[in-house]
Amino acid sequence: MSGIKQPKPILRPEFWQKYSLDELSMPEWEALCDGCGACCLEKFLDEPDEPYEVEYTDVACKLLDCNTGYCSDYANRKQFVPECVSLTYDKLGDMMWLPENCAYKRLYLGKPLPKWHLLITKDAVATQQGMRAAGIGVAGRCVSEVSVNEEELEERIVRWVKA
Repeated sequence: MSGIKQPKPILRPEFWQKYSLDELSMPEWEALCDGCGACCLEKFLDEPDEPYEVEYTDVACKLLDCNTGYCSDYANRKQFVPECVSLTYDKLGDMMWLPENCAYKRLYLGKPLPKWHLLITKDAVATQQGMRAAGIGVAGRCVSEVSVNEEELEERIVRWVKA
């Protein structure tokens, strides 16, 4: 039945400040994502060195909409991209390659959410403006992997994603 609105998930007030990451509900966990899209970019990782050495490219997963910076089929992404990493609390410690603006990484490291984060601003337009002003996000700055040869990846390294 199309047209029926799904209820908005209930988020506890300031949950990111009051609870540890492993105590969050699934809707709270998902609400932490700022939608920057950087985790969907092809990258070169020098593991297992710590701190992680990571070089991001401007080449995105085939499901990422490079105009909006959002996954075109988030709910079913694992069917189409089996190697897509599902970010969970258990995996987070091994994912320090995430960008410095990533809420999951920031909270894991004991840092606050960025002041432009939607959970802080409660205003999607203000959040988008804040992200643009901070140089955050892949929207309008990436190309789909379907249009790039793997041999070209090293030539597509960018410096606008900071790990």
